[in-house]
Amino acid sequence: MPDTFSAYRPDELGKAGGERVVFTNIPGAPVENRRQLLVKVCWMLLWMVYLFYPVGDLLKGGHAVAATVAGWLALAAFLASYIGLVIFRSMVGRLPRAGDAMAAVMIVISVVTTFGLGTAWLTLFTYSAVAVGVVLPPRFALGGVAVMTLVTGAVGLLSHADRGAIPTIMLSAFLAGAAMTGLQRLVATMRELREARAAVAHLAAAEERLRLSRDLHDLLGHSLSLITLKSELAGRFMDVGKDEAARAQVADIEQVARQSLIDVREAVTGFRRPTLPVELAAARTALAAAQVTLEVSPTLPDAWTGLATEESGALAWALREAVTNIVRHGEGATACTVTADETWEGDGERYAALEITDNGAGPGKSAPGNGLSGLEERLTLVGGRLETGPGERGRGFRLRALVPLRTASAPAPGGR
Repeated sequence: MPDTFSAYRPDELGKAGGERVVFTNIPGAPVENRRQLLVKVCWMLLWMVYLFYPVGDLLKGGHAVAATVAGWLALAAFLASYIGLVIFRSMVGRLPRAGDAMAAVMIVISVVTTFGLGTAWLTLFTYSAVAVGVVLPPRFALGGVAVMTLVTGAVGLLSHADRGAIPTIMLSAFLAGAAMTGLQRLVATMRELREARAAVAHLAAAEERLRLSRDLHDLLGHSLSLITLKSELAGRFMDVGKDEAARAQVADIEQVARQSLIDVREAVTGFRRPTLPVELAAARTALAAAQVTLEVSPTLPDAWTGLATEESGALAWALREAVTNIVRHGEGATACTVTADETWEGDGERYAALEITDNGAGPGKSAPGNGLSGLEERLTLVGGRLETGPGERGRGFRLRALVPLRTASAPAPGGR
């Protein structure tokens, strides 16, 4: 017998249940080792109380020696089939028909011993009904138990069993089998819940990885672009002998690198949450280094001060991504304009809109990159959207980010 057992696939082990249970088994939980299988079998053996009747019948000595020996052998085979049914349904890679075979053996033994040895053996049908409830598919299980109950009554009548005991045994068989079908449904439901919990945990991990990748892309894309630009300026200043100006650029590179390191650490730990004022100050520095004039709407610094944190952060990311695109891809751009306004949408909700435009060459026919895709995902998470396209008169690039104008106390659907 293998050291490890499971009623489910091996890749399900230990994912949803946390620490593995060693000494006990939760209904529906996978059996993982021999000790747990032994515990499960012991619990099942507690229900062998109905075997008191056939055992008592054999001990009374009312049968011939051959019949008594046959009875003990039949009882041992019945018990072995019952335990085998438990084991086969707990093993990894169990044979699909092994449980059916065990249940069939139990039914045959119940019929033969009742006809051959008397009423006391009719109680074996209680366990046979349980076996039927276990092996049949859920949609047929209760019907199979009902059929097994009728078979119990028919065998009792045909074997001339005590008519007073037949209804009681039939009721016991039906109730035991029906309880097992309910337990099987409970086990299936618990298994589905474990799988759902594992799926939720997997999705949460995937969402966290996606968040981290977006943050790192936006943070490093902006910072490294600025470092590259300032390095080029420092090199040019050194070529023309402007050592002081070159040193100033190197000092800026050091400052940007240190801030980038802080931002990456905060992003990894989940604390990175940019704000519009901070990103606006960073935009001034980056665009000045790229010799791009920044024009900001006078109302922007004080706009949406009560905006919810998630929505405000999404707009800040939009400003960072737009400035990064201008620095990296805005060929010929000499001016960047940032405006803030509010708009009402068709659904009756008010939206805050942040628009960034430049007068560069424009996007051309190139497809959106990872930065814009990640920004669109950020805005979608807070119920907003992203609009991009050429600027006025078809020149330059326009990025417009919209988020619902919610206050800090209002929850954002789908937010982290």
